[in-house]
Amino acid sequence: MRVLTVIGNRPQFIKAAAVSQFLRAEHEELLVHTGQHYDDELSSVFFEELGIPAPDRELGIGGGSNTEQTARMLAALAPLLEAERPDAVLVYGDTNSTLAGGLAAAQARVPVAHVEAGMRSFDRTMPEELNRVLTDHLSDLLLCPSPVAVANLEREGVAGRVEEVGDVMVDVALLLEPRARENTAALARAGVEPGRYVLATAHRAANVDDPVRLRRLVDLLIAVPGPVVLPLHPRTRARLERAGWLAELEAGGVTVLPPLGYVDFTALLLHARALLTDSGGAQKEAYVAGVRCVTLRDTTEWVETVESGWNALVDLDVARALAALERPLPPARPPLYGDGHAGARVVAALEALAS
Repeated sequence: MRVLTVIGNRPQFIKAAAVSQFLRAEHEELLVHTGQHYDDELSSVFFEELGIPAPDRELGIGGGSNTEQTARMLAALAPLLEAERPDAVLVYGDTNSTLAGGLAAAQARVPVAHVEAGMRSFDRTMPEELNRVLTDHLSDLLLCPSPVAVANLEREGVAGRVEEVGDVMVDVALLLEPRARENTAALARAGVEPGRYVLATAHRAANVDDPVRLRRLVDLLIAVPGPVVLPLHPRTRARLERAGWLAELEAGGVTVLPPLGYVDFTALLLHARALLTDSGGAQKEAYVAGVRCVTLRDTTEWVETVESGWNALVDLDVARALAALERPLPPARPPLYGDGHAGARVVAALEALAS
């Protein structure tokens, strides 16, 4: 079996780490990196840390609007599919790379397998929601991380085959947790002590591209008691610098770091008292790590984390965020996203698709 895998951002690099090892043990994989995240700390460091094979093709497509970026990816992928003739195309998650890979394959009549299918925030203003919905409805094989995702797809009546395999990011998290937990150097570089700081991330366009919401984000981070550690996404840094608010953020008790690799970020997450984030994947990483999550959005695709009491949706409301940081955590944390063997199940499902 010959599989062409399309990836382009941090969460997809992590997910590929869980699948590629099993896929390449028995089959041929052509790994295509679109270049959607072109900052070194958001791309190449993950290949090095996670043992992902070097990309076979790098398209170098970054920047521009969602429409422009997706169009350039489609233009680059179409001739590549024609030349390589894979048996299937594998895509992950909900980025522009996901949609471009799936759509290019479907138009070329190559079967599409979508890992992390069925996730829904039910907010169509999010580019990620559009990407995941469209990709699900053009996919032949929909590989779901949870029963909720399966139920979403059944309700929508998708045409492809639906399978619950668990979450491939859990595979990587469980594998690397011991290494990350021992990585106290990451905390030393940030100048913090275990359990005495809040880790924060912010990159979503809805929060950082609108100056009004960006200002609210700055005010919220400054209002958090105690140290806040903020590994700063290049997009967010550019917006803060343009607005003249980066220095104010740092003066307000926020330690700003460059983007981090997987192990350093996970080390900071495991030892934090809470995570403040607008990321989808980080919400789930916090749940798996057993760390309180406060989500700077009013919707989430990872609804199970909210229902279980480990995640709270506060948007950019300071009072709600501060209250969520103090509320008691539930006594239990059920395994919502599988047992750490999702990667092997993904490959088994691909084999069944190709047979």
